[in-house]
Amino acid sequence: MRTQYSVIVVGAGPAGLLLAGDLAAAGVPVTLVEKRPHKISNLSRAFVLHARTLEQLDARGLADGLEAVGRPLDNLRLFGHLGIELGTLPSRYNHLLVVPQYEVEKVLERRAIEAGVEFRHETELTGLVQDADGVTVEVRTAEGRTESLRAAYVVGTDGMRSAVREAIGLPFPGRSVIRSVVLADVRLTEEPENLLTVNAVGDAFAFLAPFGDGYHRVIAWNRARDVPDSEPLDLDEVKEVTRLALGRDFGMRDARWMSRFHSDERQAPAYRVGRVFLAGDAAHVHTPAGGQGMNTGLQDSANLSWKLAAVVQGHADAALLDTYQSERHPVGRAVLRSSGGIVRLAMAKRPWTLALRAALTTFLDHVGPARRKAVGGITGIGFRYRAPRGAHRLTGTRVPDVALEGGRLYEALRGGRFVLITPQPYEDRAARKDRLTVEHWASDRRTTVLVRPDGYVAWAKDSADHAAIEAALAAHVG
Repeated sequence: MRTQYSVIVVGAGPAGLLLAGDLAAAGVPVTLVEKRPHKISNLSRAFVLHARTLEQLDARGLADGLEAVGRPLDNLRLFGHLGIELGTLPSRYNHLLVVPQYEVEKVLERRAIEAGVEFRHETELTGLVQDADGVTVEVRTAEGRTESLRAAYVVGTDGMRSAVREAIGLPFPGRSVIRSVVLADVRLTEEPENLLTVNAVGDAFAFLAPFGDGYHRVIAWNRARDVPDSEPLDLDEVKEVTRLALGRDFGMRDARWMSRFHSDERQAPAYRVGRVFLAGDAAHVHTPAGGQGMNTGLQDSANLSWKLAAVVQGHADAALLDTYQSERHPVGRAVLRSSGGIVRLAMAKRPWTLALRAALTTFLDHVGPARRKAVGGITGIGFRYRAPRGAHRLTGTRVPDVALEGGRLYEALRGGRFVLITPQPYEDRAARKDRLTVEHWASDRRTTVLVRPDGYVAWAKDSADHAAIEAALAAHVG
């Protein structure tokens, strides 16, 4: 492997698998280091894919397969009163998809293998040193051997206790928000009325979601029982806290797995240090409220992968990599705020916090713009990236799956390409066919738009001549 053209990804969760698969599909040599054995666990906590993530997966040809194994939900109720309607989302995926994380990992791993990613399971990162030309990673294999790996860049997607983050000396400021949350995978004698069941009453909170194999995942918390994560857990305790929050335990039985965990709110101050990057839980962790954890990590990787590929292959200046921090760090901060706000309102107990929750629920129920903004933040479709001063108003905005003469946008994005949408004939003569697709509006729209591989507007102009298009392509596509 030639150092200057390669990337090492540490951590084979959803964010790492998507990133490694994208890079390999673009022709970048990738080694994926994972300390666990090669086995996708069904003990994951994530169960929801939101609209923006489904769009990103659609741009990789993966969304339809997950839609086939998951179950769509177009209405979500919070606090027992607030209904979040998703059917009016301006997205092809106007719902959330209830699908266990391990199903997402299966399709991402299959894609990564087919793209040529080199997997190194049971291999643990023990050290990392970077210089002007690359990064040297020290690892320990299952047999206890120590090896050195070398690459141009390293990306840590290795979770909350990231060895990569520790190796580059980044702090992870924040705090534990909820302790002694109980998890259990159980069979239910009584089927819940709703696909997702969630509620909070007084000191108790509970969430139920189906695996699709006859088992349900229970996530529950009793404020009155604050014990260490190591405290033994039995099914009677899971039933008790579920009854407190939901009014009944649905006849829970046959638990195949039970555990406790604590939920933190933390964010690294930087997502990049030199040639090393962080994505997913290595960069930010927050409460599970809103189901945004896995989604935010996958969107981190979708933002970073095309930029790394462009720089490694010499199509873009290394300064492009700085935009990963400027674009994704504010999103991570916003997700921490929204998920933290949801869980604090859900667990409201004092009269003034209950009154605040009631007032907010009424406000969101009756004020359309506020409700749409809240839903846009949770689903990810409401985020936009800051544009340079003087840029077109569309620059940095997410592009929905618009109709094109040749089909639809997210099909055109497959292959990690930019998509130039023009109202007039244009032929690219600069040998960019591996990185650029030229399309035309299916409507009479006159704006010329250059869409980045991650589905955001890189450049736009209301009336663009050939010279303006050429300059934009040279600046963004290379």
